[in-house]
Amino acid sequence: MLLPLITILVGLIGLLWSADRFVGAAAATAYRAGMSTLLIGMTIVALGTSAPEILVSIMAALDGVPNLATGNALGSNIANIGLVLGITALVAPIPVRFSIVRRELPLLLGATGLAGYALANGILGRFDALFLLALLGFSLWWLFRADTPDEEAPGQVPDMTLPKALAWLALTLLLLVASSRLLVWGASELARGFGISELVIGLSIVAIGTSLPELAACVSSALKRHHDIAIGNVIGSNLFNMLAVLPIPGMLAPGPIDPAAASRDFPTMLALTLLLGALLLWQRHGAIGRLPGGVLAVLYGGYLGWLALSL
Repeated sequence: MLLPLITILVGLIGLLWSADRFVGAAAATAYRAGMSTLLIGMTIVALGTSAPEILVSIMAALDGVPNLATGNALGSNIANIGLVLGITALVAPIPVRFSIVRRELPLLLGATGLAGYALANGILGRFDALFLLALLGFSLWWLFRADTPDEEAPGQVPDMTLPKALAWLALTLLLLVASSRLLVWGASELARGFGISELVIGLSIVAIGTSLPELAACVSSALKRHHDIAIGNVIGSNLFNMLAVLPIPGMLAPGPIDPAAASRDFPTMLALTLLLGALLLWQRHGAIGRLPGGVLAVLYGGYLGWLALSL
C-alpha cells in the first residue's frame, strides 16, 4: 500500500502546484480581455481551481471507476462550502455583494436541484450529462452577459504578457493531466487494497485533494481583501462541479451509481448549499463572519465522521 500512498501524495503536490499557476495565467488572460474581478472569480479562477476535479473525473471514468468521479464532484462541492468557505471566513470575514445573491446564487441553486434530479433514478446517463452541460452553457452566457468590467486590475491577477500567460496555460495543463492520472491510480489502488468503496475515496481523499486549490485561492484572496474572487470562486467552482464535472462519468461511462451518492451525499451537499444560500440572503449587505465560518467547518468535520462510520 506504500506505492499508492506515495502516488497520491505526488499527484496532490503536482495538482496544487500546477493549478495555482494555471489560475494565475488564466486570470491574467481574462483580465486583459476586460473581465471584472467577480466574473474572473466566477469563471476563470473557478474553472482553473476546478481543473483538478475535471481531469480527475475524466481519468477515473476512462479507468472504469465512475463512482470515484461522481464522489469527486459531490465531495468537492461539500468541501468547497464546509471546508473552503468555512476556513476562509475564519481567516477573514467575507463581505457579500447583493449582486451575488441576485444573479449567481439562483444559478447555483438551480444547478444543484437539476443535478439531484439527474441522480434520483440511480443512473447517470448521457442524456443527463448533455442536459447538465447545456445548463453550463446557459450559465456562462448569463454571467458574461451581466458582467461589468473593473477599472483596476485585482491583486490576484498576475502582471503577465499574453504570450507568457498562454505558455504557462499550456505547461500547467500538461502537469494537471499527469498529476490527475497519478492521483486516480493511487486512490483506486488504495480503495481496492483496503476494501473501501471508490465513492467514499472520491468523497474524501480525492475531493479534499482537488479542493485544496480552491482553499489556497480563497484564503489568499481573503487575506488580500479581494473578496469578490474568494466567494465568487466557491460559487463558480460548485457550478462547474455540478455542470462540468458531474456529467463526465455520464458521458464517458454511463450507468448505475452507488446508491449512497443519492441517499447520503447529495442530500448533504443540498443542505450545505441551501445553508450557504440562507447565509448570503441574510448577509446580502453584510459579511459571512467567523461564527458562520466555524459552523460550516464543524459541519464538514461531522460529514467526514459520517463517512468514516460508513466504512
